[in-house]
Parts: sequence; C-alpha cells; structure tokens
Amino acid sequence: MLNERSLDTLCAALADAIGVDRPEHAAEPNAILSAYIAEKMGGEKVDRIFMYNPDAIAQWIGEKYPKLMREVPAITDIAVPFQTVMPSVTPVCFGTMYTGAQPAVHGITKYMKPVIKIDTFFDALIRAGKKVAIIADTDCSMSRIFLEREMDYFIYDSLADINAKTIELILEDKHDVIVSYNTHYDAKMHKYGPESVQALSELRANSELFAMFVRLIEKHWGNHDTLIGFAMDHGCHEIDGGCGSHGLDMEEDLNIVHNYKVIRKHD
Repeated sequence: MLNERSLDTLCAALADAIGVDRPEHAAEPNAILSAYIAEKMGGEKVDRIFMYNPDAIAQWIGEKYPKLMREVPAITDIAVPFQTVMPSVTPVCFGTMYTGAQPAVHGITKYMKPVIKIDTFFDALIRAGKKVAIIADTDCSMSRIFLEREMDYFIYDSLADINAKTIELILEDKHDVIVSYNTHYDAKMHKYGPESVQALSELRANSELFAMFVRLIEKHWGNHDTLIGFAMDHGCHEIDGGCGSHGLDMEEDLNIVHNYKVIRKHD
C-alpha cells in the first residue's frame, strides 16, 4: 500500500513551524507533523530548523534493517510516512519537498536540474529575514535547483568536507535554517544494490552522522527552539544485475518515512 500523505504536505508544515509565510504553491501542511509541533511548542514557533537530507533511503529498507538506523528513532519523537512524487528521482522530489508543489507546478518533471523559479521554502525564509544555508556535494540536485537566492551555499566535492562544514555551522550558531545533504547511500545503492554491504554501510553511516549532528545541536543551540528532521527524497528498488534504481510508480520507490523532533531551548 502507498502512504496516504504526499510529500508536498511537508513544506507548509516547515513554514508554519518557524513562523514564515507558506510558499505560494504549497499544499496544506501535513496534519501529523503540524499537530506534533503545535503540541511540543504550545502554539509558539521554533526559531531554528535543521534538515538532514539523506538520499534514497526507502521505507522498506528502514523496516528491514532497523538496527542499522537505530539512532534515528532513538533521538527523534515522531515518524511521518510520506508518499513521494513521480517520477521518484532526486531533483523532482526535492523540488516538491521545498516548494510544497507537485512537479508540474515547480517545473522539474524528469531527471534534470534547472533552477526552480517558483516560490520556495527558502524564498519565504529569506523574505522573513532568516539566514539559510544549504550544504551539498558538487553538481547534485540540492546544490543546483535552489540557486540564485540570497542565502549561503556550501558546495564540496567530498562528504568529509560537507560534514565538516555542517559541524562548523552548528557550532557557529548563525543560521536559522541549515539543510545538509548526503548522497552516499544512493550512490552505493545504484552501483551495488540497495541491500549490498556497501550500501548498508552508508545507511549505517547516515544514522550515525545524524545522531552526531543532533548531539551538537542539543549542546550548542540551547538558546533556541529547534526542529530537527531526518528527511529523504525517495526510496529505491533492486534491478537486474544486483544494482539499484528508483523513479518508478511503485511502493519501494514512493514510500518513505521522515523522522522529526522539537528540541526546546534550555531553561
């Protein structure tokens, strides 16, 4: 069965959480996530959002190998099922994640990486005077489709540099919203298969990295109410030859589960 709520419901929930206008074409907010945030915040708004965006971690992978992702549910409060959009490929899905719009509206309807021209979560943040950063690898979708905006882009060739910059920005505590992207599970999945040792090692690494970032946030963002998210774009499936792929209208590619937590400021 496909998850009921579309990925297009995330964007408005994030905008509402931090108290900025919903992007122009965003769908109504995800009821599960919005209710959780409202309960934790008592009607107030968070002033920080940290989004960790691992690529291609399917719901079925998480359910089959829970021990490899054990930190994610342990350090978050809520799991939110989503049905991602078609075609279930990275630029299409992240386009919907951060505009709240279906692909035909945000303009990326196949695997291509143009700059999105419609209103996005990032535009709404900038209009509200928020300081925003995207940290991603060279030539990936997240480093390209949200360009041409008055925000900070940190683009690197290596995951080590991406992780180091993510740590640096957390410690500096100058950005209201940080988005950190990790493509390594996707890369290994395509080459060796979703359940290969190589891919599952990256699954394990994603969980550990997210936990490390959250621990740093808990220690160094004590003056802020923060929403943290472990939020992938789409799933994956195995194809002939033992390799992996995604992009099809099938449960394995469409069903994903995000994890979130509100971390209240220290008393």
